[in-house]
Amino acid sequence: MSRPEPPVAAPVAVTAPTPVIASAAEVADPQRPVAQRTPLSRKRVDTVISRSVAWFGIVFGLQAVPALLGQYSLGQPVWAAVTVGVMFGSLVVALLCSTLKRWVVGSHRLVSFVYVAALLTWPFFLADPEVPQQGDHWLYQLTTVATATAAIGFRVRGALAYLVIVPLIYGIIRATPQGGGGPWELGLFNAIYAIILGGAVLVIVTMTRVAATSVDEAQGAAFDRYARAVRQHATEVERVHVDSIVHDSVLTTLISAARAESPEQKALAAQMASNAMRHLREAALVSPDDGTTVRFRQLADRIVTAARQMPVPFTVRVRSLDTRVIPSAQAEALYSAAVQAMMNSAQHAGSAEVRRWLKVSGVHGGAVEIEVGDAGSGFDPVAVPDERLGVRRSIVERTANAGGHAEVRAAPGRGTVVVLSWPVFAAGGADDAIDEEEPA
Repeated sequence: MSRPEPPVAAPVAVTAPTPVIASAAEVADPQRPVAQRTPLSRKRVDTVISRSVAWFGIVFGLQAVPALLGQYSLGQPVWAAVTVGVMFGSLVVALLCSTLKRWVVGSHRLVSFVYVAALLTWPFFLADPEVPQQGDHWLYQLTTVATATAAIGFRVRGALAYLVIVPLIYGIIRATPQGGGGPWELGLFNAIYAIILGGAVLVIVTMTRVAATSVDEAQGAAFDRYARAVRQHATEVERVHVDSIVHDSVLTTLISAARAESPEQKALAAQMASNAMRHLREAALVSPDDGTTVRFRQLADRIVTAARQMPVPFTVRVRSLDTRVIPSAQAEALYSAAVQAMMNSAQHAGSAEVRRWLKVSGVHGGAVEIEVGDAGSGFDPVAVPDERLGVRRSIVERTANAGGHAEVRAAPGRGTVVVLSWPVFAAGGADDAIDEEEPA
């Protein structure tokens, strides 16, 4: 059915219809609330395990105190004071870091390294090598603590090697004159006993991590399928929205321009064309809000993949993104802005030898920060003409429309750094949970 043609003499007010976005669950049952995702993640499991191991170390450390007091005089005073202080201090540091969820991996590695250093130096710092040592050394009671912290601080292969090698070192030292001159059967028994206890801890830690990862991946796959269904619905609604803008605004403008004869009619047609272009630009900058979310890790993976496909190399660093989520529309806007920033760097910063980097970080408060930078030629942001829309519209405005903030720091000859953050947040540090760096 044909539409009546509007009169040319009067301006046509075009109001874009507001799309009503409904999720798939709401379409099926409008009264049913949509469940929010609470992922069971490796990071949460690691937090529980690391705290348990840290308390486990404190308890076993206290149990070693009686033996420590009885054998304290067997070692040289300086060595004994330093070893006891550093050993028990590292256990306290591991407990504090596990409680605060900062530097967890590093603090448990510290305990493992300190124990090995104390174990290897023990035979060389005896107060009187001629005095035989009776019973097991107090360090033996901390062997299981060291192997448990190694299960937190190292990957499975490294923890397994630590589990076998370190108790065997104690067994060998125990059989030497400096270690008490015990029978080799006793040293072997002690080593095997420590390996069994440490192996049980390593198996529990590894199996729990694998189970948590499998549950999180299965839950993520289910939510991804749900998100795709909802996104298809939202995309269809958005298409209807854009079609209505094109039909009501652009088509009307073309008809009016075709009939314009007088200068007033031509000016009116030009104004209508400007309004139509503005509507199209706004529609292009806004993604449909379908209520779905994606993980920061998924967003980071997409951006890292785009960086690896750039014609010039980027150094990639990803930190602390396990449990955080972001709405799909905002994730798409951040992805597009980050890709635009990398393309600008590839095209204008200089040759492939210029240092370029990409950092994606989770920040305290549930925020994400994306930094794209280079040490290239740079530019003066104030001197960029208004008709150059690459940085302003594709990066700054796109990020702002998504509820985030974009900061461009550049100077001629000093490179360019683009920092995208969502949502707007105060400056803060990133969690020390995951730190990966590799060339793209």
